[in-house]
Amino acid sequence: MIHKPMLGWREWVGLPELKLAGIKAKIDTGARSSALHAFAIEPYRKDGQRWVMFAIHPLQQRCDVSIECHAPVKDRRMVTDSGGHKQRRYVIETQLVLGQSAIRAEMTLTNRDTMRFRMLLGRTAMDARFIIDPGASYLQGRPDADEYRRLLAPERSIVPGSLIVERHFD
Repeated sequence: MIHKPMLGWREWVGLPELKLAGIKAKIDTGARSSALHAFAIEPYRKDGQRWVMFAIHPLQQRCDVSIECHAPVKDRRMVTDSGGHKQRRYVIETQLVLGQSAIRAEMTLTNRDTMRFRMLLGRTAMDARFIIDPGASYLQGRPDADEYRRLLAPERSIVPGSLIVERHFD
């Protein structure tokens, strides 16, 4: 019998390529694609390749902390949200870390400021790798406390009305 890690209905997800130790994600088997909170989305070219710059508010119910991220654009596609609204979104591919599991997954970028979770992990990303327990939460643990505290450090906090705190360039 193959052992699969268990996920609760919400989990902490690390996004190391985006320099993010942890973000709370809703595990949503009803959603095909995964979505990551993003605002101030700006496409650009780097070495002839399409890239996108975007900012994230990584902490729930807080807009005073932002992180600027950069990623290659994998695609741009129409996505229908749970309310039936269609939106053309940028798609990136990045590494996701859930406990001891590291996977590569596509993420669509959309503003989720009004949503409870800044990230939604859809069934395509999970791709039969996990067993979901809808009655449990955070079965894969929490991010490293020191790394998570860095999100709250003064050099990463922004003054309301300003835009970006930290820049990541490769």
